[in-house]
Amino acid sequence: MSVLTRDEAQLRAQLLDVHRYTVELDLTTGDETFGSRTVIRFTARSTGDTFVEVKPAELRSVTLDGQPLDPGSLHEDRLPLKNLTAGEHELRLDAVMRYSRTGEGMHRFTDPSDGETYLYTQLFMDDVQRIFAAFDQPDLKAVFEMRVKAPEGWSVLANGITEQRADGVWEAAPTPPISTYLVAVAAGPWHSVRTEHRGLPFGIHCRRSLAPYLDADAEEIFEVTRACYDRYHEKFEEPYPFDSYDQAFVPEFNAGAMENPGLVTFRDEFVYRSAVTDTERQTRAMVIAHEMAHMWFGDLVTLKWWDDIWLNESFAEYMGYQTTAEATRFTDPWTEFGVTRKAWGYEADQRPTTHPVAPENVDDTASALLNFDGISYAKGASALRQLAAWLGEKDFLAGINTHFARHKFGNATLADFIDSLASATERDVRAWADDWLRTTGVDTLTPVVETVDGACTLSVDRKGSRPHHLVAGLYDHDVADEGRLVLRERVGIDVPQDAPRAIGKRPALLLLNDEDLTYAKVRFDAGSAETLRTSLSGLPDPLTRAIVWNALRDAVRDGELAPAAYLETARAHLPRETDLAVVQGVLAFATGQIADRYLPAEERPAALATLTALCRDLLRRTEDGDHPGLRLIAVRHLINVAAHPDTIAAWLADGTVPGGPELDPELRWRILARLAVLGATDEAAIAAELAHDPSATGQEGAARCRAALPDAEAKRAAWAAMFTGDELSNYLFTATAQGFWQPEQAELVREYVPRFYEDAVPLAARRGPAIAAAAGRYCFPAHFVDAGHLRLGEACLDGDDLTPALRRGIADQLDDLARALRVREGGKRQ
Repeated sequence: MSVLTRDEAQLRAQLLDVHRYTVELDLTTGDETFGSRTVIRFTARSTGDTFVEVKPAELRSVTLDGQPLDPGSLHEDRLPLKNLTAGEHELRLDAVMRYSRTGEGMHRFTDPSDGETYLYTQLFMDDVQRIFAAFDQPDLKAVFEMRVKAPEGWSVLANGITEQRADGVWEAAPTPPISTYLVAVAAGPWHSVRTEHRGLPFGIHCRRSLAPYLDADAEEIFEVTRACYDRYHEKFEEPYPFDSYDQAFVPEFNAGAMENPGLVTFRDEFVYRSAVTDTERQTRAMVIAHEMAHMWFGDLVTLKWWDDIWLNESFAEYMGYQTTAEATRFTDPWTEFGVTRKAWGYEADQRPTTHPVAPENVDDTASALLNFDGISYAKGASALRQLAAWLGEKDFLAGINTHFARHKFGNATLADFIDSLASATERDVRAWADDWLRTTGVDTLTPVVETVDGACTLSVDRKGSRPHHLVAGLYDHDVADEGRLVLRERVGIDVPQDAPRAIGKRPALLLLNDEDLTYAKVRFDAGSAETLRTSLSGLPDPLTRAIVWNALRDAVRDGELAPAAYLETARAHLPRETDLAVVQGVLAFATGQIADRYLPAEERPAALATLTALCRDLLRRTEDGDHPGLRLIAVRHLINVAAHPDTIAAWLADGTVPGGPELDPELRWRILARLAVLGATDEAAIAAELAHDPSATGQEGAARCRAALPDAEAKRAAWAAMFTGDELSNYLFTATAQGFWQPEQAELVREYVPRFYEDAVPLAARRGPAIAAAAGRYCFPAHFVDAGHLRLGEACLDGDDLTPALRRGIADQLDDLARALRVREGGKRQ
């Protein structure tokens, strides 16, 4: 499959004006392929040559203005259109297309619970050609008319309202002008719940086997959707631009969600079969808000080329969190952003593969696909949050509304966006963009407190180059309770400073970037560090505590804080934590990074014992039933770190944790997976559990458990399933990989470390970007932290046969491996 270059796209956009697509899909032709007929009406502005993309199993026929073209001229998914004359043209193509099992193109899924089949499209970034022929680039917008023939008993969803005609074909209302990658179809025997809001049809949809769970949450989902819709109409002057708003929860979806106009697709893990925390519900609400923001920024106004993809994602990320906080019952999502998303951005921005938020060298679609990372999402959203704080929300929104008015149903660039913002403010937005959007890396801010005659001043030492508008929090010990800290005041500071800031007497704790308005790592002065050692949990605000925990996390990763010291701090303060996102984030880092990678193998048992004791403290604290979310997190992590099987095996046998909760499918599979790692279960028990829960998530749980068994034959079978056969879907591939590598089984699987590099390269070339990305993320032998492994990986990167997605994945993993080695070496010196 060829990749589209920026130069090719620019030339084609200069030549063509695309008006309308009429697409007919036949989904009744079998399990492997479907029929696809396309009519494209377009104008050539001058005489010239171009091409149309299509990736068929068979190209049956092509005509241009009624004259046949040779289907055999198709080469690398491009059909040449030569000697076009200036004026209007009509291109017709009849093709047979393949279904996908990797979440790309037209994904086909058969539900093991009931045998029903579901189809949905995922066309980002250049997979429309897997569905129908198209001039596949974002700045050739057109009207789309979709007609779909589906099996009896199915319903069809699309970007516009769909109706079933007398002949059984489903027809969607024509769209406004949209980009090719935003076209969407979802077909199957959907369970649907519908309502209206302010005259607009709303619908939510899922597989029939998930119907009871969707019904249980339907009102919450609609409540969030209505609240976000109303809040965006308060913020944005342009009304919602499409004829309906459907949200389809679809199986085996690679991303969190996709902003198809009028038909947003979500991964159906957001339809909860098992107990979840309120933070997880908050995440679902944020994703709903994020995708709805895209209806304006991304769909109404779309990027001109993929170098500006950050504008789509950063804007939606910022608006998703901000609007969730403003309009829903989830009033504190920025804490979760700080703990989870921002950490993702910091990690990505410190790797060799980092790039500016707004990169200038995105030469083709393969390169662009690699930029969907923590920089485009979390760092970009942090930059916009900083911009909104600097401009003020009124001017920020005024600029956004100018942007929508100028470019609605069209395309825009970063320069257009900055021009729109500049029209609403006296501030130098262009200089801000150069400082924030065209640079890489994370600044580090350290407080410098000087005392003269008992009065203190604060200066901020900046390692980096960006300007920062931030808040410094000054905290004192509570005179009534030395373990508690009270806020004296928050002082605004612009970095670089004109002069040191007077702050009165020295506070017990001085916290830079309190309120988390900027994007930077922060350090502590010696007195503040000592205060945090004894009083971190005494800070009054969860966002403030999240900022502190992030700073400690950064210090561990940078070799400035011993991993054992982080565990000691967690052991002392996390049992008193009340915020679910903070507890989850600290435990995840302590387990997945510190215990599993940063500490040498001989110190891991002690680390697991510390984490076990911490989780037991949380369980004791939640025995009264008043904190079910906190208890659920403690139960999950106690299972994850169990070094001995007896306790969790008893839970599985009893079907409950003493004092609750009862074991739902997620907890049962979690326990069974840990028992598999510990060698305390077998294939018979896995098969019995699968018979009890034959759902799609049950199938994934069984694959994870089987791959985790400490048995040479089980490992051989799992490896062959991942790397030799191509039958595993994207989700089953991931589940198998998650089970395979376990720190407890290092000697058993050591021989597979070099095999990863040998086998991943042909796998990625054979199965495409989605599986390549999954292989780089989940199949990588991350627990083997040694110099020999690092050299082996670097030698693989020296080869020229890696696909871009796999190269990026391995490069990032090797940088994390090198960091783990540095942390271990630092631990030896400490």
